[in-house]
Amino acid sequence: MNQQIEKFQNAINESEYIVFFGGAGVSTESGIPDFRSVDGLYNQKYKYPPETIISHSFYMRDPEEFYRFYKDKMLFLDAQPNLAHMKLAELENKGKLKAVITQNIDGLHQVAGSREVLELHGSVHRNYCQNCGKFYDLSYIVNSEGVPKCECGGTIKPDVVLYEEGLDNNTIKRAISHIAKADMLIIGGTSLVVYPAAGFIDYFRGKHLAVINMQQTSRDGMADIVINEKIGEVFSQIN
Repeated sequence: MNQQIEKFQNAINESEYIVFFGGAGVSTESGIPDFRSVDGLYNQKYKYPPETIISHSFYMRDPEEFYRFYKDKMLFLDAQPNLAHMKLAELENKGKLKAVITQNIDGLHQVAGSREVLELHGSVHRNYCQNCGKFYDLSYIVNSEGVPKCECGGTIKPDVVLYEEGLDNNTIKRAISHIAKADMLIIGGTSLVVYPAAGFIDYFRGKHLAVINMQQTSRDGMADIVINEKIGEVFSQIN
C-alpha cells in the first residue's frame, strides 16, 4: 500500500490540473453515513424504503413524511470536515486542484475552504419556496415544525436532487468541462453506480486516474492508482 501512496503523491506532484470527483465515502469519516454500506441508509428499516421517501413523487404526495425522514436521517448539523476535505482545500490553495465535483449534499467541502465546488445533487444549505422562490437557510428548515412553510404560505423544498429529478444542466456542463481539461482525476469515496454522474468519468483524457475507495469500483481497471482505504487516512499521508 505504501507503494500506491507514493505513486499517488508523485502523480499529484507532477500534475497541474487536478479534479476530484467524490461521493458519500468522503463524508463517512465526518460521521455522515453513506447509502449502500452495511450501516448505510439503504440497510435501515423504515415504513418506506429510503429511496422511495427521497423521491420526487413521494415528496409531492406526502411532504410531511418526507420531512420527518429528511430531518431525522439526512441532516448532520454537527458534522465537521475531515482530513480529505481539508487536504483538497489545501491542494486548491496551492493551485493544483481546479475543482471538486461532489455527489454529497452536506456542504463540508465549502466549510473546509474549497471554492470551486460543483454539487451534482444540490445542498441541504439551500432551500427555496416553491411558490415565490424565496431562499431559506438550513437553520430555518431544522427549526420548522412539520413541513417548512414560507411567509407567503408556500412549501419550502430543499435544493437537493431527489430520485426522479434531473441534475442541473449548468452544473453538468461545468463538471464535464473540468474533467475534460484535467491531467489528473481523483475518484474518491464513491461506488460509481449512480448515473448520470458516474458517466462523467468517460470525459477524462488525462494522464493519471486515481481511485480511492473502500470497495472495488467499475473503473479500477482503467486507473493507474487504486487504493482501497479510507480516503481521509490516504490524504493524511499526502504532502
